[in-house]
Amino acid sequence: MKRYALVAALAIAAYQLIPSGGWWESGWQVAIGYLGVAGILAGARRLPRRERLPWWCFAFGLAANVTGIPVSIYAIDVLGIDSLPGPADPMFLLLYPACGLGMAILIRRREPRHNWTALVDAATITTGFGLLAWVYVIKPVAVGQDIDMLGRAVQAAYPIGDLLLLAMLTRLLRGGGPRGPAFWWIAGSLIAFLVGDLAWVVIGDLGSTGVALEDTQWVHRCIDMVFLVAYTLFGIGALHGDAREVGSVAPRQPARLGRGLLVLLAAASLIAPGLLMVQLAQGQVRDGWAIAICCTVLFLLVVVRMAQLVREIERQAATVRDLARRDELTGLPNRRVWNEELPRALELARRDRSPMSVALLDLDHFKIFNDTYGHPAGDRLLKEASAAWHGALRAVDLLARYGGEEFVVLLPDVSEDGARQIVERVLAATPQGQTFSAGIAVWDGSETPEELVTRADAALYESKAGGRNRVTVAPPVDSRPEMSHPAA
Repeated sequence: MKRYALVAALAIAAYQLIPSGGWWESGWQVAIGYLGVAGILAGARRLPRRERLPWWCFAFGLAANVTGIPVSIYAIDVLGIDSLPGPADPMFLLLYPACGLGMAILIRRREPRHNWTALVDAATITTGFGLLAWVYVIKPVAVGQDIDMLGRAVQAAYPIGDLLLLAMLTRLLRGGGPRGPAFWWIAGSLIAFLVGDLAWVVIGDLGSTGVALEDTQWVHRCIDMVFLVAYTLFGIGALHGDAREVGSVAPRQPARLGRGLLVLLAAASLIAPGLLMVQLAQGQVRDGWAIAICCTVLFLLVVVRMAQLVREIERQAATVRDLARRDELTGLPNRRVWNEELPRALELARRDRSPMSVALLDLDHFKIFNDTYGHPAGDRLLKEASAAWHGALRAVDLLARYGGEEFVVLLPDVSEDGARQIVERVLAATPQGQTFSAGIAVWDGSETPEELVTRADAALYESKAGGRNRVTVAPPVDSRPEMSHPAA
C-alpha cells in the first residue's frame, strides 16, 4: 500500500511538469485514474467475497468516470462533437450513482438497524446546501442557457450528483461503525471530488476572470490534481490493511449531538434565511419559492430532530430510573423499591381487608461459600438463587434483594399457613445444594412497615439459632416473647 501511495503521489506531482496538450494531459489523467481503479480491484480481491460489492461499485464508478476523459477528447478533437450532452457525459455521470450505491451498501452493513437520527442530520445538511446549489448552479444551467432540454438536464445532473455524494458522505460520517484509515481514505476521496467540482463551479461564476483562470495552466492543472487525488485515495483505502473493517457492524450507541455537528446543522439551517436577506439587500427576491420550500423542509427536519432528542433523553432517563430501582447483580428490585412497595401493599391490604405476609430469606453459610469457592462463584450463586426463587413464587409475589445475601418477599393474600408453604417451596428450589433460613411475619392490620419487617427479622434470627435451613413464623404481635438476637 505504501509503494502504491508513493507511486501515485509522484505521478500526481509530475502532472504539473508534463508538456502542454490535450493528449498528454488526458493520458496522464487516465493513467492515474486507472491506477486508482486497479488499486480498488486489487484491494477488494483480498477481502471475503461478501465484502467486495461496495468496492466493486467504487471501481465501476471511477472506471466509467476515467474512461470519459479520452472519450471526451476524441469526441471534440476527432469527431468535432462539442455539444451537450456529449458521448462522455454518461460516463462522467456514472460516478455519482455508482459511488452512492457503494456508500449505501457500506452504511447498511455498518448499521443493519435504521439510524433515523443520522438520516435526519444528513437530510438537514443536504437540504441547506442543496438550496445554494439550486440558486447558484442548477437553476442557472436549467433555465438560463440557450440549449435544449436534454442538455439542460445533463448539465444540471452534475450538481445533483454532487448533492447525492454530499448526502451519502454526510450519512456515512454521521453513522456508527469503525473509523480506521480505510474509512477516512474513502471519505477523503469523496471530499476531493466535491472540492474539485466546487472549484469549477466557482471559476464558472467568475465570468471573464474565471475564463482567464481556466486558461492559466497551473490553475487548471491544480484543479485536475484534486480529481487525481480523489482517484488515488480510493485505491489507497482499498489496499489498506483495515479495509475489511469498513463494512463491520457498528455497536448501537445513543444519539450524540457534538459541538461540531451542532455548528454544521445550525449553518445548514441558516442558509435559507441568510440567502433571503442577501436577496432583500439586493432589492429583489429572485428565489422566493425555493427559499420558502427549503425553510419549510428545514423547519420540519429540526422538529423531527428535536423529537428524536427528546425521545432519547426520555429513554435514557427511564434507563437510569430502572437502574436505580434494580439490583445490579441479580436484576431483582432493590431495597429502594421494597421501601416504596411495602407501604403501598399494606394500604391495599387494609382497604381490601386481606391478609399480607412478609418473609426474610438469608442464605446459610454464605461467607464460608465465598471463602471456599471465591467471590465470582458467590455472585453466581446469588444470581442463580434469585432466579430459582423467583420462579418458585407466585406472579403476585415480590422478591427483592434486601442487602448482601439477604432477600425479602412480599406475599399478598396469604396468612401463616399459605406463607409457610410458599417459602418452603422456595427453599426447595435453592440451587447448588444450598439452603437458607427464613423468617415470616403476618401483618396484624395496624403495625407499620418497619414493625412488620422487624418481626420477620426476629423470626429469621430464630431460624438461624435453631440450626438454619428452616422457616420460622413470627408469633402474633400480642403473644411475642421478649428475645435477643443471636449472632448471625
